[in-house]
Amino acid sequence: MPRSKSKRRKLHVAKSHETDEKVRSSWRGMVRFGLVSFAVEAINARTPEEAPVRLHQLHAECHNRIRHQKTCPVHGPVSNDEIVSGYEVRKGKYVEISPEELDELRTDRERALTIDAFVAPEEIDVIYFDGRMYYLSPDGEHAREPYAVFLAALKRQKRWGVGQVVFSGREQVVAVRPYEGALQMALLNYAAEIRRPQDAIAAIGEARGSDKKLRLADQLIESWTDDDFDFSRYHDTYAEKMKDLIEAKVSGKKLVLPEVEEEPEVINLMEALKKSIGRQRTSQPASAHASPRGNSRKHPRAKRRHAS
Repeated sequence: MPRSKSKRRKLHVAKSHETDEKVRSSWRGMVRFGLVSFAVEAINARTPEEAPVRLHQLHAECHNRIRHQKTCPVHGPVSNDEIVSGYEVRKGKYVEISPEELDELRTDRERALTIDAFVAPEEIDVIYFDGRMYYLSPDGEHAREPYAVFLAALKRQKRWGVGQVVFSGREQVVAVRPYEGALQMALLNYAAEIRRPQDAIAAIGEARGSDKKLRLADQLIESWTDDDFDFSRYHDTYAEKMKDLIEAKVSGKKLVLPEVEEEPEVINLMEALKKSIGRQRTSQPASAHASPRGNSRKHPRAKRRHAS
């Protein structure tokens, strides 16, 4: 179902409260599993406030922004409302297909988010996730009860739903899972879209279990294992530096970055493993220390299991 441009809806979760922030839905339709169905709307999980700093292309001589216009070789620049979709049947010959004709090809079931199977989370490897994440919100009062039941059952069974939905103009495979009191939909790549590692990299030898280097690697992983991992401690330090650079240039100042001590190059693998094990692991990612802004948030020191 096309995105609504005129209406802004609140994100409803299975709990009894509603959020105060108004957000725009990206898709609205039905969730179906078996004979059960309920209406939902999909809200992008990524907040626009966290969007990266975007640089525009400028003409070096006059510093005006470069524009990318859609043009027809016969009539020149054209607007979006004059553009239609077409399939090239032979060189220079097209058949035009309207969005309404494409929509008529899909049944009501195909327009819905249809769950085909329930799986344990570990059955879906992370390589299949394409990065697009959405929250599913019950759309209307009648959807609240089945939404809450479906959410609770997925949590109790520790399962994710897998199915397909027409999203952004194409059929997508998705995983639906419980997340912090709501249903979350992750868009996945099809298996045929994923390149196998053996098709991309040369064959490598297998490390032997008795190899001293392998034992040291085991020790390094165990000593650096974080039992209280906090993902929020990672942040985009490059974007922070970009903002500092822009602010400095606007105010006519020169940005002075703090000096960062370079890591000594270690060529020998055995030596690198030994030095890594003996090194104190910080509770912050290495990139976080290089930020000129600094990070005011304090994080508890991560617990470590020390190797014997």
